[in-house]
Amino acid sequence: MKTLFLFLTFSTLVFSQNTLQYNDEKGSPNATLEDVKWLAGNWKGTSPFGICQENWDTPSGKTMMFCFKMLSDNKVSFYELGHIIEKDKTLLLQIKHFGGDMKAWETGEVSEDFKFIKIDKNRAYFDGLTYENVSATEMNVYVYFEESKEEVKFTFTK
Repeated sequence: MKTLFLFLTFSTLVFSQNTLQYNDEKGSPNATLEDVKWLAGNWKGTSPFGICQENWDTPSGKTMMFCFKMLSDNKVSFYELGHIIEKDKTLLLQIKHFGGDMKAWETGEVSEDFKFIKIDKNRAYFDGLTYENVSATEMNVYVYFEESKEEVKFTFTK
């Protein structure tokens, strides 16, 4: 009985995991923006932190740019500006964060970079961040927060 309980507990933990961690030894596979062009559009969603909006442009110039806004208590808590770029025959997601007052969280030329891991069916995996194409009008984004060791789901529609 104890073995069954441990198996069920471990299985639940394994199968509820939607993000992956980048492995330097494996590196990133070849990919292009064609693999993630479905992201383009104006998305509105929810998360445990509040209401969010994310806008992606269509691929051009080997990049897809996006902007993100998080609203909590009807006030902007933060913004993100970033892009997915084609680099070295693969993809790289880069983000800069700004407070609601537009003051940058990262300094100078620093960005938060998420290395590409893989495309698997309807998901694009980056280091600690996964985009899931649920349908033409639905998307989930899973983010792993290292400090709290928690994975958070953001649900969007367009």
